Amino acid sequence: MNFLKAPKDSQLWRLKWHLVFAAALAVAFVLFILSSIFNHFEQSQTARFFGSLCYAAIGLAGLVLSFALLLLLWECVQFSRENGLKLDNLTETTVRNNNLLTQLNKASHLSDTAKEIAFQDIEQLELGEAVLTKLHQHDFDATQSMIQAMGQSSRYQQLGIKLQSMAEKYRTSTEEGRVQQIISHIEELIDQARWAQASAQIETLIKVFPYSEKAKSMPSRLRERKDMRKGELLCEWDRAVQAKDTDASLAILKELDQYLTPTEALALQESASSVFKTKLHNLGVQFTMAVTEHNWISALETGKEIVQNFPNSRMAVEIRSKLDILQDRARKSRKERKK
Repeated sequence: MNFLKAPKDSQLWRLKWHLVFAAALAVAFVLFILSSIFNHFEQSQTARFFGSLCYAAIGLAGLVLSFALLLLLWECVQFSRENGLKLDNLTETTVRNNNLLTQLNKASHLSDTAKEIAFQDIEQLELGEAVLTKLHQHDFDATQSMIQAMGQSSRYQQLGIKLQSMAEKYRTSTEEGRVQQIISHIEELIDQARWAQASAQIETLIKVFPYSEKAKSMPSRLRERKDMRKGELLCEWDRAVQAKDTDASLAILKELDQYLTPTEALALQESASSVFKTKLHNLGVQFTMAVTEHNWISALETGKEIVQNFPNSRMAVEIRSKLDILQDRARKSRKERKK
């Protein structure tokens, strides 16, 4: 294989500039020897000719070396950018998993029917996203199999019909139409602040349509919208803190956390600490009043909230040691209410 035509992602392509540099230096060395030989035999004109060629070869080697270093720098920048995007996606996935765990914890106290209602929308979103990912990767057999499986369940029949329509429209569209359909889906994900899914779809879009200018513009579009959302949250945070709206501040901070750099998080640390202290104080007062009034159900719920949201506080440590007693008294209180 001709190494000058090797693909950019092969190791041979990465080595070719080193080989060109080495070849240029070798040619310069040979020309220097020839120049010295002719100069020894007092053929100065020929010696000068080979000397000029020697300097030209050295110059070429220098240019090749400079170009190779620029390529290496460019690859390092690209690698850092990709790692940054992956880290953003990992952060968002972690946040989503934490939210899901919180929902699971809440759902553990619900009936089977209530659980089904609570998770139906989330489940359908994830299933739909999985099917569309296969569709946009042009894995049409897997797409069709997943849609057919949905059609066999009464719960997912409507979703299956919708996805079937989207799949047929995608398969019969032109390349430009397919690109536009994927972009429209990405825009929906962006509007819902589902950054990890949007990033994954953008990666698929660029792989499937590498020459599309619209596809190439989507990473910057995603960064722009994330920055916009970050700015909106910062403004909402300032307003909530100034209004001393503790609950709103904590809700905003929970979402804002995934957008902040370490430096930005440090800048917000003081105001965030004040909000957390205020919230913990309010919950402590609420817990104390519930215990004083023997409202054990409210005391248990408030205590669980303190333990979950402020696990390292002294109050959480004390409540955690008495959770069994609170649960027992809350259970008795529920039984008494049913009588």
